[in-house]
Amino acid sequence: MKTCLVVDDSRVIRKVARRILEDLSFHVEEAGDGSEALTFCRSTMPDAILLDWNMPIMNGLDFLKNLRADPGGDRPVVVFCTTENDISAIAQAMECGANEYIMKPFDSEIVQSKFAEVGLVLPT
Repeated sequence: MKTCLVVDDSRVIRKVARRILEDLSFHVEEAGDGSEALTFCRSTMPDAILLDWNMPIMNGLDFLKNLRADPGGDRPVVVFCTTENDISAIAQAMECGANEYIMKPFDSEIVQSKFAEVGLVLPT
């Protein structure tokens, strides 16, 4: 079973994402900010990361830069999930190593579609 780490400072978003991802047969772990997520990844690297941009302590972009610099940090598929819709912000996230981008609010259809695009699930 593939593991997905959901990184978001909103408990509600993490709960919604967990439900969607478990329906897609993922084992789900959660982190409330980038620092917590980095600590998790350094002990157990997940297959996928659903990553919020705006968080306290360490934001999503700083987390992604640190992750990609770590040994094995190039392996997880990272899907940004945020309200940031500026084209330059999206480009910056992709340049730092994001594989795909989802806008909030999201639903199971959007998550499944984006995860299929990056090869994490089979297309429907």
